Formats: sequence, structure tokens, C-alpha cells
Amino acid sequence: MAQAKISAKAHEGRFCRSSSMADRSSRLLESLDQLELRVEALRDAATAVEQEKEILLEMIHSIQNSQDMRQISDGEREELNLTANRLMGRTLTVEVSVETIRNPQQEESLKHATKIIDEVVNKFLDDLGNAKSHLMSLYSACSSEVPPGPVDQKFQSIVIGCALEDQKKIKRRLETLLRNIDNSDKAIKLLEHSKGAVSKGLQNADGRFN
Repeated sequence: MAQAKISAKAHEGRFCRSSSMADRSSRLLESLDQLELRVEALRDAATAVEQEKEILLEMIHSIQNSQDMRQISDGEREELNLTANRLMGRTLTVEVSVETIRNPQQEESLKHATKIIDEVVNKFLDDLGNAKSHLMSLYSACSSEVPPGPVDQKFQSIVIGCALEDQKKIKRRLETLLRNIDNSDKAIKLLEHSKGAVSKGLQNADGRFN
């Protein structure tokens, strides 16, 4: 009888310890789950800061190269460029880095995709129109929507092999490049229009004098 009581107490003790360990494990797991949410929120916030930095730099650069900057006095332009350079310098002091965890295959896919984009960028000066068309086909390869133009199937298969975060960065880079090309096209057309108007005015003036 006594042995039975001792055995029962021993089993009860083991049950209590087992139950207590399970409770601790459950609490620890819950804490880690909550921390994981905060870690992901931190990465999302850092990524948002990265994107905001890129947007600010692009906007400053766009202002410096805008048609309005060409139509003001040299003194005003110099003063505004000093301000723009100061803002760009302060923006560049913000350093944010969100590292992406990749397996070897994803690493290789990212290098391949980056190389393809860099090769197109290097052709900007030689043939801007063709480079823009090529970029559009690369961008369409990254879009989940029905693309308006041709899709670079080879590039698409490469991008699919990249990590999800890298896929988003590749798409953002292509968007930025296409916006820069559009801004350059607008600036060139405005400049040509301005030159044409001046030339026409001079011809009219010559006609009056003749």
C-alpha cells in the first residue's frame, strides 16, 4: 500500500513537471512568434526607408535636370543647384541595408539578372530608343499583370529564380530607369521645341528686315 502511494506521488510529480515544461515551451514559442512579427515589421520599415531614399534622390536629380532649371538666370540656377546638392548630400548620409537571405541558385540568378540590366543601361547613349524597348520587355517580365508589350521570356525565368525580395528590387530598378528615360525624352523634346521656336522667331525677324 505504502509502495503504491509512493509510486502514485512519483507519477504525479512527473506529470506536474511534464505539464509545466509544456506550458513553458508554449509560452516561449508564443514569445518567439511575437518577436518574428516585430522582426518582419523592422525589415519592412527599413525597406520602406531604402525606397524613400531612392525616390528622394531621383526627385532631386529630376529637378536639377528639369527644363525649368534651364529657363532661369545663371545666378538663380547656381543657388538652386547648391541647395539641391546639399539635400542630396544629406540624403546620402542615410545608410540603410536590408540583407536578403539567398541560396546559391538565387545568388546566381540575381547576378545574371543584374548583368542583363547593366548591359542595357550601358547602351543608353548609343541607342536610347532601342534600350527603352528592351527595358520595357524586361519590366513586363516582372509584372504580374497582363503586359502591354512583348515579354523577355528568358529574363522572366531568371527573375523567377531570384529571392522574392530581389524580385521586388529588380522591378523597382526597372521602373526607376524607365521613369528616368521618360524624363530625359521630355527634356529633349522641350529643348528641341524651344530651339525650334527661337529659330522660327529669328527667321521671321530676318524676313521683316529683308
